[in-house]
Amino acid sequence: MISFDKVSKIYSDNSAALDGVSLTIQPKEFVSIVGNSGAGKTTLLKLILAEEYPTSGNVLFDSMDVHKLKRRKLYQYRRKIGAIFQDFRLLPNKTAFENIAFAMEMAGRSEDEIAADVPYVLEMVDLGNKMWNFPKELSGGEKQRVAIARAIVNQPDLIIADEPTGNLDPVNTREIVQILKKIHDLGTTVILTTHNKGVIDSLGKRVVTLERGRVIRDDPHGKYVL
Repeated sequence: MISFDKVSKIYSDNSAALDGVSLTIQPKEFVSIVGNSGAGKTTLLKLILAEEYPTSGNVLFDSMDVHKLKRRKLYQYRRKIGAIFQDFRLLPNKTAFENIAFAMEMAGRSEDEIAADVPYVLEMVDLGNKMWNFPKELSGGEKQRVAIARAIVNQPDLIIADEPTGNLDPVNTREIVQILKKIHDLGTTVILTTHNKGVIDSLGKRVVTLERGRVIRDDPHGKYVL
């Protein structure tokens, strides 16, 4: 379970990215976070990843305050999370296989595990035939599917997807959303941020709307409403 307890984040220019946010996300939920640019969506995700620290309030993951974890515990905590970004963040000099294998190596997985698991997750995202292609040889949708495979290969409890379809056409967008739904159906918690109204309306899942750093709407089976 992820809990935000009266969390505020104020930057050095006195701008409030988040303002007293209280929010709970249950295990195995699929939650979409929506709002205009500057509403606080990315800051919220960075707080979960402990890339940013709150000015006040607490962010809890399974009752642990994630911003009070020591370095070793923080590393272990982050291994519970798989992150997907709009710009893919693939290593350009590594093949699809090697990009995913690298994530496994960083998690201390064995060569046998890598040899077995990387082809499996590539098949899961329909890229078994692109295993040895470099990022420059892949389309935008294929790059994002490699990024998803990398995010799920270590079997995280939580997937964070920050505008994962922002650079994709409608066909690839639908494919990425279907993969995220499949991951959720397998029991993984998913938090998605997006500006895409069609994506939100097609999901029929919980929608949390942010405006100027505050939660203004929280609908269990919501639509994209701003």
